[in-house]
Amino acid sequence: MASRHYFNLLTSRQTSKFLRSNNLRKFTTNLREPSQPVGNKTPKWMSAEEAVKIVKSGDTVFVQGAAATPRILVPALAEHGKKASLKNVTVCHIHTEGAAEYNRPEYEGIFRSASFFTGANSREAINSGRGDFIPVFLSEIPLIFHKKILPVDVALVQVTPADEHGFCSLGTSVDCTRAALMHAKYIIGQVNPRLPRTFGDATVHTSHFDALVEGKAELPEHKPDVLTEVELSIGKQIAENLVEDGATMQMGIGSIPDAVLASLKGHKDLGIHSEMFSDGVVDLVNLGCINNKYKALYAGKIVGSFTIGTRKLFDFMHNNPFVVMLEVDYVNHTDNIAVNPKMTAINSCIEVDLTGQVCSDSIGTRIYSGVGGQIDFLRGAAMGKDGKGKPILAMPSLTSKGESKIVPFIKQGGGVVTSRNHIHYLVTEHGIADLFGKSIRQRAYHLIQVAHPKHREALEKAAFERLKCMPSP
Repeated sequence: MASRHYFNLLTSRQTSKFLRSNNLRKFTTNLREPSQPVGNKTPKWMSAEEAVKIVKSGDTVFVQGAAATPRILVPALAEHGKKASLKNVTVCHIHTEGAAEYNRPEYEGIFRSASFFTGANSREAINSGRGDFIPVFLSEIPLIFHKKILPVDVALVQVTPADEHGFCSLGTSVDCTRAALMHAKYIIGQVNPRLPRTFGDATVHTSHFDALVEGKAELPEHKPDVLTEVELSIGKQIAENLVEDGATMQMGIGSIPDAVLASLKGHKDLGIHSEMFSDGVVDLVNLGCINNKYKALYAGKIVGSFTIGTRKLFDFMHNNPFVVMLEVDYVNHTDNIAVNPKMTAINSCIEVDLTGQVCSDSIGTRIYSGVGGQIDFLRGAAMGKDGKGKPILAMPSLTSKGESKIVPFIKQGGGVVTSRNHIHYLVTEHGIADLFGKSIRQRAYHLIQVAHPKHREALEKAAFERLKCMPSP
């Protein structure tokens, strides 16, 4: 059995590496490898205002996201666009931090953002028609660059100071940034000693930069929210009933994943293979709950692609070989997810209908977030090689207005991110609905059991009208 397991593991590693490298060869020419020096090229040091003057009308500008958003370069870009009377500049990115000045109404016609995942600073622009949302799996965002669907003219990123060998680090945000750098015609780096130096695919040699800007600044922080009783109840149910000792875990963004982490302090030998992680992971490492002992890929190490958190998290990551930051098409590749033991994926959602269709990116027609890694990890966990994976979705049973989040029909215009074919577990503060292998009639029954009690009678009536029969276990 041991040799067979090793063969399967080796095959999975080889397959995932082949798929990634084959995709790059297929869709690229003259591809740059950021960790390899480029001859004797040296970047020019200049001010942010000078550096962004390279951007011209019609360009596509990539902006690094999450905690690594280059907050000195972004406002300089916006000011340049106004002064130079630029037109039709596309600014593409995942969720970014800070003001995102290019999204303001006064910059309409100068800039138009294209969000692969919508942050709070892009929602108003998108929902007002001044910005664009691109629905895409997190694992496939790099392909947008590799296939040259969005050719990158200028990339704005944040890096650590170079080491004695000339290597910088992308710090907290590798994700799709590395793919953008491979194709960008011109690269501007904000050099920030407050950015943690991380390893893995984060390494970039200074010879790849065209311009460098002194940019010491504190990183944008996401302080953990004070968890509500509802969120704590959901986290406790998941931790006690679905997360096993020795599990490899993925957590999405938000209070519910934070609540799960807060409830895992009695667990042992947990591992992390997740597109993102936050402060709660640090606490579990310090308690000895997370040691990555049984992981199949990068055993003994936390694997991530980007992070969101506070200085506590950033200090933990800095020069820490226990943490490996990798490209998102590798981290979120289902083969790589599935090979890890007891793969447990925990993600939040907005609304679920009585058949199990899940809306996660929008509220009706209003874009709220994005696809992210939800499907990548739900599918990867469901495909677990050991048959012990758990794809989990969780949400409070009620909206802030007291409306049921389990509904007869998804709101008109709402996006189905997780289809009813993908859903396995849905958790609310009222229990766990195990929907895998259940008929539509059974699903309706189990979903109604975890809905808020004040809405259950109405949901039963709606289910009968829709299904022409009573829901049944």
